[in-house]
Amino acid sequence: MSKTGEAMERLLGVMHRLRAPDGCPWDREQTHESLKSDLIEEAYEVIDAIEGGNVSHLEEELGDLLLQVVFHSQISKENGHFEFSDVADAIAEKLERRHPHVFGEVTVSGSGEVLQNWDAIKKAEKAEGDKPASIVSGIPKHLPALQKAHQIQKRAARAGFDWKHIDDVFDKLHEEIEEVKEAIKREHEDDIRDELGDLLFSVVNVSRFMGHNPEELLNHNIKKFVRRFQAVEDKVHATGKEFKAFTLEELDAFWDQAKAEE
Repeated sequence: MSKTGEAMERLLGVMHRLRAPDGCPWDREQTHESLKSDLIEEAYEVIDAIEGGNVSHLEEELGDLLLQVVFHSQISKENGHFEFSDVADAIAEKLERRHPHVFGEVTVSGSGEVLQNWDAIKKAEKAEGDKPASIVSGIPKHLPALQKAHQIQKRAARAGFDWKHIDDVFDKLHEEIEEVKEAIKREHEDDIRDELGDLLFSVVNVSRFMGHNPEELLNHNIKKFVRRFQAVEDKVHATGKEFKAFTLEELDAFWDQAKAEE
């Protein structure tokens, strides 16, 4: 057995032992439902490790994420359904099926065509009866809104439903801004919410059209805002005063200083 195979057998054995009648009480109590938040948390911790550039941390967090897959597989096995080997076989088969240019006779000219083929194969797999599956179906309902909007727009674009030039995208963005202003003038809350949603969707479209992930962009800017705001806090605390003792103009001056010091 290979080193990888031995490591997986060891991990599966540890999980089996933890779930055994004389195993760990906490592990034995867990269900698919109870572990949902842990799965999400571990996935985000992997992202943090990637962004932090710490390889050893990434190794640890990937292990924690793999544990979730093994945990759910063990629970399912105990319930008489699938087990880890089924999960591994299923994803291997899917990858082979959706990469006919590698495991078949299909020829592609680049990654763009690979994605188009992937979408076409996926759509065919999910088709029900005589009704073809929608290009924008199958996106997880619990996916964060920015990511969901980005995925929907990418799929629509690959199907040919997209702007031809960035100017067209900005024209739509400006149109949505004006519609928000008009809704605010009418003081109609339902319209304001609807138009603000359209505006956010258009901002996502701008980033998507330019080849950027809006979730990553926003997270980057959130970190930048937090860093600068904390610098402003330090400057305020250094005076021995509270925030409310300063005018907005004075706080803006602190902000400009923090920005210049980066």
